Amino acid sequence: MTINRWPTRLWLVRHGQSAGNVARDLAHASGEHRIAIDIRDVDVPLSELGERQAEALGRWFGRGEGNGRPEVILTSPYVRARETARIFRDAGGADPDENVCADERLREKEFGILDGLTSAGIQAVLPEQAEFRRLLGKFYHRPPGGESWCDVIFRLRSLMDTVSLHYAGRDVMIVAHQVVVLCLRYIIENLSEAEILAIDKSGDVANCSITEYAHDPGAGKDGGLVLVRYNVTAPVDEDPAAETTSAPDAMVAARG
Repeated sequence: MTINRWPTRLWLVRHGQSAGNVARDLAHASGEHRIAIDIRDVDVPLSELGERQAEALGRWFGRGEGNGRPEVILTSPYVRARETARIFRDAGGADPDENVCADERLREKEFGILDGLTSAGIQAVLPEQAEFRRLLGKFYHRPPGGESWCDVIFRLRSLMDTVSLHYAGRDVMIVAHQVVVLCLRYIIENLSEAEILAIDKSGDVANCSITEYAHDPGAGKDGGLVLVRYNVTAPVDEDPAAETTSAPDAMVAARG
């Protein structure tokens, strides 16, 4: 008899636009080496547009267009992700008494000494790191004090073991960051380095976009999660008060 080890449905959501995204765009447009934010990346809040995006997502799920509503909400501990999850829930995306549970394994990729630098800033201030990244590629390059994509994947494999152990047969939503969404795709779909980097190269994960998996008992010997849709922005596109954005997170230099 096949035992279901996975959620019935799993949604991966990138947080709404943050104040950091806005600052990053300004820094790149003006050719600055550093992004003008004086608080920790952990504490960067949503922008007003990001709040509207989260509300639009919650209303969309509340209308029944999300293929159900989450029974479990897991989120990065970063403020922008927690705010997205809370606003989503309060706008009707989940039951009002549903807990938003922060898990540190869902945090943003850590950039170490590159944190706060633009791409131009890395070239100017730390050219040897720019060269290391060029040689190794973003998947394996680990800046001093930071993480590679492999490091992120290592902690996310642990997270998925927890999801399998505690939330099998339930509808689960994860609210986190662009690199986390991509690395979870890598794990769930058993992708190669080349395959996930090709997906990454095709375009950014949009703010408040939906990546959705459904459990299929016929997938493999023991069943598995099958991709239903990726990077879908319909909830935001359909709401006149919001607009789709996909800028990489601002407090990082080269998007990981």
